[in-house]
Amino acid sequence: MIPVPYGRQSIDEEDIAAVVEVLRGDWLTTGPAVGAFERDLCELLECRTATVCSSGTAALHLAHLALGLGAGDRVVVPSLTFTASAAAAHLTGAEVTLADVDPETGLMTAQTFRQAAALSGKDKPPAATVAVHLNGQCVDLPNLADAASPMGCRIIEDACHAIGSSYGEGEHQEMVGVCTHSDLACFSFHPVKTITTAEGGAITAANEELGEKLRLFRSHAIERDRGRPTTHDGERQPWYYETVNLSTNYRLSDLHAALGRSQLRKIRSFKARRQELVDRYDELLRPFAPDVRPVRKMANNRPAWHLYSVLIDFAAYRRSRAEVMNDMRARGIGTQVHYIPLHLQPYYRQRYGDLKLPGAEAYYSKQLSLPLYPELRDAQVEEVVRALAKALGA
Repeated sequence: MIPVPYGRQSIDEEDIAAVVEVLRGDWLTTGPAVGAFERDLCELLECRTATVCSSGTAALHLAHLALGLGAGDRVVVPSLTFTASAAAAHLTGAEVTLADVDPETGLMTAQTFRQAAALSGKDKPPAATVAVHLNGQCVDLPNLADAASPMGCRIIEDACHAIGSSYGEGEHQEMVGVCTHSDLACFSFHPVKTITTAEGGAITAANEELGEKLRLFRSHAIERDRGRPTTHDGERQPWYYETVNLSTNYRLSDLHAALGRSQLRKIRSFKARRQELVDRYDELLRPFAPDVRPVRKMANNRPAWHLYSVLIDFAAYRRSRAEVMNDMRARGIGTQVHYIPLHLQPYYRQRYGDLKLPGAEAYYSKQLSLPLYPELRDAQVEEVVRALAKALGA
């Protein structure tokens, strides 16, 4: 791995000890650590119910299954996102309408949602939309809900970038995951995210009925206590189960859950350190404006920053993004691009034709993610900015 990657996990001895304790116990999977992790998530996120699963992608698929989405339905998804945000709808048999985003934040807005929803037709409005929180910042959920609710359109938050983030007026903050303005919220615990379970995810729901559906679909849609018959002599059949729908294994092991519980105890310090680093980047990059600038900060957001994204006018420096990234890599600094818009990907071009989404294309043309993780030192931030300046020829 290069000396300064764009992101990495933060693991300490407490995390290691938590996993070792499970290895020395009786349960490696479907044991008590899973339920304990879910209860911890509910406490942190102030939500009614949480269901952990094997990845953020699994969380998105489970959310679509829990809402009963399928053939004949259409789901509005912002084009500026990772492929899983839209693939989940296709996996249920639904179709996708790709929405544009704000070119300064990369976020879908109520306006771009309405524009995409109109393409679904007045007779058949979208059944759902995926509100993708990006970099740690939140979609304006109250305004999105005002636009979606009259259509009967359900809202799934893709909060894979936003565990620990909140939004609201002043001190009245809603934690992402409470689902006040949505039906479900999906999280990822991949190693570059704010906390990690190595691989893993979670879904929070607006009500327990959805929580029960999530738990059913998480494990093959098998019910073990439903209508359990008895033998001719009245003995219960303890092996009996019923498959009541089609699903697969999206369970999280106790090993992963134990790591997640340990990581959750540090999330506030992780969030605070990431904010310090973002503030330092903002300060150091100010002299390069307007050709290099951070993504626009959303009002009323208190983000737990997952990524530090800058928007760079590469043409102004007469340097391509590839040249800049390769130059920085040669100096030992990793960068990344988040994301190639879905409407530019071969699969979606073949399925829906050539689309013009200027906001997504403008954001993508300038975006670059710089290193951000709690162990990053202030001196390394300064090193990153100096390397970026040299790579741009600034």
